[in-house]
Amino acid sequence: VRLVEGRADTATVFGDDPVVWARRWATEGAPRLHVVDLDGAFAGGPRHAPVIAALVRAVAPVPVEVGGGLRDLAAVEAALTTGAGFAILGTGAALEPAFLEAACRGWPGRILVGVDAADGRVAIDGWTRLVPLTALELARRAAAAGAAAVIYTDVRRDGTARGPNLEATAALAAGAGLPIIASGGIAGLFDIVRLAAISGVAGAIVGRALYTGAVDLRAAVAAVPA
Repeated sequence: VRLVEGRADTATVFGDDPVVWARRWATEGAPRLHVVDLDGAFAGGPRHAPVIAALVRAVAPVPVEVGGGLRDLAAVEAALTTGAGFAILGTGAALEPAFLEAACRGWPGRILVGVDAADGRVAIDGWTRLVPLTALELARRAAAAGAAAVIYTDVRRDGTARGPNLEATAALAAGAGLPIIASGGIAGLFDIVRLAAISGVAGAIVGRALYTGAVDLRAAVAAVPA
């Protein structure tokens, strides 16, 4: 499913078998797959480990990054045990710096921090709650802890096809101190090209635009080769 601005009541179902879609994107050249356990994000703990494990096996050796409800070390370990290359920490990283640091020590190079922001503040608990923490503050915390990269999402753009927040993405990339993976609002190939031109942006996550056909994955990979 894909959401608009992270709201559960806006879900659009594009298929009933995530593994089939994962194979398609891997076949079309995706350099990495981004998978979020949305039920886990809202509930506070993973809910779809068997499906994710099957997905990871199906697309190997394409690396998979997994997030959604990873709020303790046991959940992080379980996510990586599926064979996923990376675990994404969001709410836990924002609320518990010690947890973030422990995860980065335990799995060096495999922890990504989801910096999800709305109206200048970090959004947590499946984007249902804002905390008094800025995107830059959380990104710098991630860098200090040893995270591999930050996934930055402007919640107000996600799923809207209004284009990514280029200004905020560039500001974060300039000040974070680690690579930024941009997410949210990508409407077409032109958005991906513009993001790729920002210093410090290492990649972009494309969701709804792939499923609607607004972005052709093969063309996108060719336009901004790694």
